Amino acid sequence: KIQQRKLQVKNYPRTKKLEKIGVYSSCKLLRKCILQTSRPVIEGPLGSPPFSQPSINKAVTNFIIYKFGHLPQKEFQIMHELAKTFIYCLNQETLEAPTARSARGQTDDFNEYKMNYTRWLCYCRVPKFCESLVHHATVDVFGRLLLKSIFPLLRRRILDDFRSDKFHVPPDKRTLILSHFPKFLSMLEEELNASNSPIWDVDFSQMPAHMPLPSPRSNDSLIYQYCQVNMVPGTPGSFPSGKRRADSIILSSEDSKRARSSALSDTEHSQGDISLEVINEVVNMITDPAQMLGPETTHLSSQSARDEAARQEERQGLIEFHVVANCADASRQILTWLVEIQNVFARQLPRMPRDYIARLVFDTRHRTLALVKEGRVIGGICFRMFPTQRFTEIVFCAVTSNEQVKGYGTHLMNHLKEYHIKQVMYHFLTYADEYAIGYFKKQGFSKEIKVQRSGYVGYIKDYEGATLMGCELNPRIPYTEFSNIIRKQKEIVKKLIEKKQQQISQVMPGLTCFKDGVRLIPIESIPGIMNTGWKSNNENSRKEIVDSVDSLFTPLKAIVQSMRSHSSAWPFLEPVKKSEVPNYYDIIKSPMDLKTLNEQVRSKQYSSRAQFVTDAQKIFDNCRTFNPPESDYFKCATTMENFFYNKLRDHGLVDS
Repeated sequence: KIQQRKLQVKNYPRTKKLEKIGVYSSCKLLRKCILQTSRPVIEGPLGSPPFSQPSINKAVTNFIIYKFGHLPQKEFQIMHELAKTFIYCLNQETLEAPTARSARGQTDDFNEYKMNYTRWLCYCRVPKFCESLVHHATVDVFGRLLLKSIFPLLRRRILDDFRSDKFHVPPDKRTLILSHFPKFLSMLEEELNASNSPIWDVDFSQMPAHMPLPSPRSNDSLIYQYCQVNMVPGTPGSFPSGKRRADSIILSSEDSKRARSSALSDTEHSQGDISLEVINEVVNMITDPAQMLGPETTHLSSQSARDEAARQEERQGLIEFHVVANCADASRQILTWLVEIQNVFARQLPRMPRDYIARLVFDTRHRTLALVKEGRVIGGICFRMFPTQRFTEIVFCAVTSNEQVKGYGTHLMNHLKEYHIKQVMYHFLTYADEYAIGYFKKQGFSKEIKVQRSGYVGYIKDYEGATLMGCELNPRIPYTEFSNIIRKQKEIVKKLIEKKQQQISQVMPGLTCFKDGVRLIPIESIPGIMNTGWKSNNENSRKEIVDSVDSLFTPLKAIVQSMRSHSSAWPFLEPVKKSEVPNYYDIIKSPMDLKTLNEQVRSKQYSSRAQFVTDAQKIFDNCRTFNPPESDYFKCATTMENFFYNKLRDHGLVDS
């Protein structure tokens, strides 16, 4: 019998052998603990959980906040359901044995995967049917490394299982999963492989649009109710058969509360004196369709953002965005799109030679973001990236004439910004002609270039009669949904103000003490004044900076001297001469210059910093009032204004 048993174990699949070894080791450990009356603790080089931070559970929570927190409540709830389904499936997944994985050619991280697989056996797999050992959910103790190594196979198995209807999910739920889950998993895989994805930041903090956000591990998902166990036990990708331990799948009520509070702990400090209940009430109010402030209707209001129509068309699948480039293995479709976008540029930019456009569009160093509608290209942006210089040059930008004024241009630029954030490129430069300056200003471009001049001179193409403009990207902004987020924030603030007004809108009795001859009373004695948020001067005086003529003289003198020595101060050193600019004093009624400012400082005419700042600001405001934006004088005023306020901060004359 012993020989037969050994032969039977020898013929087991490797996965089952490892489980048997794990059970045998656990039994030895438990016997030792019983004899010593101690708690079972797994010892050795495996370490103790958690093995990575943030955990998979936390990262998926960050993912749905980061990617879908701006969506309307109904769409957001769908993504949240998918996240819970993914977490549930991952917790029940039987990992592939290291040797089987190596046989498939996955040998790049063999030792690392073998260590994680052993940890999973000891802390997640064996404790499921050995209740004396402490069980840990896979998503709570493992992080990015394990998920990255198993994700391709996990994704394929999950989709195959739902397509074959192994879970007996109702048809409507099954359709929901099959229509949304592939894109959800693709976006998650993209964040998994991105080196700068914020969802893997331990200090990730971002308020979702629909609060509060429950943990994806909670078991209130409608999809979860139908995920029954009926797969072949003991095979990779299957769920364990027989009785399941409840704590391996769902959270207790206390755990649910902890998970919920942990999702909000990073944001509670920013709520100020507004309670979470009030914020939840306001968010539910603006997302209620009955309030006319919730999910967008098919008819756009006059207050809709420029790109709202284009955003809706993209959601409906009417338009697509593709980054294409000419290369040796370019497909026929890509070459066709390049020819079409070349024709769009040629029609919309008639002053550009056709051969010049063709040369840049088909240049292997240039890429094009193509806007495709009904199978044909209707617009695009041609650009060239300079990774060593950390900026991108936008060469051509156009939308065909019969498709303009629909928000395509704005949405096109927002997609380009999203693409560059993923490439860790945060600066745009472009030469805009007089007709394009307005468009680029609306997209966040300005004439103030943040890139050092030595970083782009000699790299980008210079166009005669065009204006150099630049744009700096913020990697924490989801640009394709930015206008939608701002609109919802405005609605939230508006409703919070209305609720605050309702709280403090009270009629107080009038003051009768003045009839008795009283001529002066303390402000705080006025009924209701404290409810408005007013604070006495004694409290405000702690934050005031005490100014005096003597204490201000030294820093003001140093600031003026630094301004006069600045390279952009030449237009402001002396008063404007009427003989040189006859109409200047007809337009500027309160002139000011650095010479006059310096004389007033030396004569100690300023008893407060506010007087000094007011006079200095006149220099910049007068210059911008009299001169056009494209003039050198206007640019010098902007540069000097920034320099002036930086100096004020250096000397502690303004709050940081």
